[in-house]
Amino acid sequence: MPKAPTVSILMPVRNEEAYLQATLDSLYRQTFADWELTAVDDGSTDRTPLILANAAKMDRRIRIISCRGDGLVKSLNTGLESCRGELLARIDGDDICHPKRLELQINWMKKHPETGLLATNFRHFPRKALKQGMLDYETWQNSLSDHTLIIRDIYVESPFVHPSVIMRRDIIEKLGGYRDLGWPEDYDLWLLMAESGVQFARLPQTLLFWRDHPERATRSMSEYSLNAFRACKAHHLMRGFLLNTVNIVIAGAGQEARAWQRSLSGHGVNVSAWLDVDPKKIGRTLHNAPVLSPENLDLQGRKMIVAIGVRGAREQFRSVATKRGWHEGVDFICVA
Repeated sequence: MPKAPTVSILMPVRNEEAYLQATLDSLYRQTFADWELTAVDDGSTDRTPLILANAAKMDRRIRIISCRGDGLVKSLNTGLESCRGELLARIDGDDICHPKRLELQINWMKKHPETGLLATNFRHFPRKALKQGMLDYETWQNSLSDHTLIIRDIYVESPFVHPSVIMRRDIIEKLGGYRDLGWPEDYDLWLLMAESGVQFARLPQTLLFWRDHPERATRSMSEYSLNAFRACKAHHLMRGFLLNTVNIVIAGAGQEARAWQRSLSGHGVNVSAWLDVDPKKIGRTLHNAPVLSPENLDLQGRKMIVAIGVRGAREQFRSVATKRGWHEGVDFICVA
């Protein structure tokens, strides 16, 4: 049996003929060569199978698995079963890797055996049509430069772009692989890893170029909607930060905060107070709970969910929390 490669690259694809060759070319240009590519074709109806077949003829490191349109999670788990490397790297069929991506990530993983998942900085492309929200997400995620910052903000949004990560394969297998629960399978995995004490890290170099287009999964699949992300967060919060919690405080009284109230009520959690700085809201009652200012709020042992999504408001809240003696991760967690 051939020797297992250092790293297995897992790539699920479906109808990616427009971008797939560019992705493959970026793998051929890698300065680290001891890799295998497991490409899982999930029932493509365009030229994707032909492109993959030609690639496999040219390069023995490429293995193709054909599925019948069973979905992304099934494709990921099917491919995972065939990956042989101790390290697992992800890529999608529409993204581009920097030539040194694998080299730099593998060097880090060899030097840091305590790291279970290593991401890199990323850059959206093409830039011309990007909306401000996507640019803000890029800036925010790339700012999470170490484990402490990643864990601090892990409930704000997904802290990693899935096709940028490299992971130790045995960790994923011990956690049962990817789960199909109606929300983002990658974010669900990051939260499972965090609960299991996995150490995260990020390289500061921009090593993945994440293509933005209307058909991208994050734009087209219901599993990546805001409601799905919120449901995923609530599920994991109830397993950890909010375990055995009945009454909470929510910081914020806007649309996102109210969505959190509805989501958590489904888990039997009640909002006993709202925190806000808007003079027009302070003193009112919302869902039978008072809206209070920071100066008038006594947590009294209650946990607080911070659902403030306005740009810059999260850092302002953290400043207020420090003055009030509230500790992040103990007294409160930011979720937006």
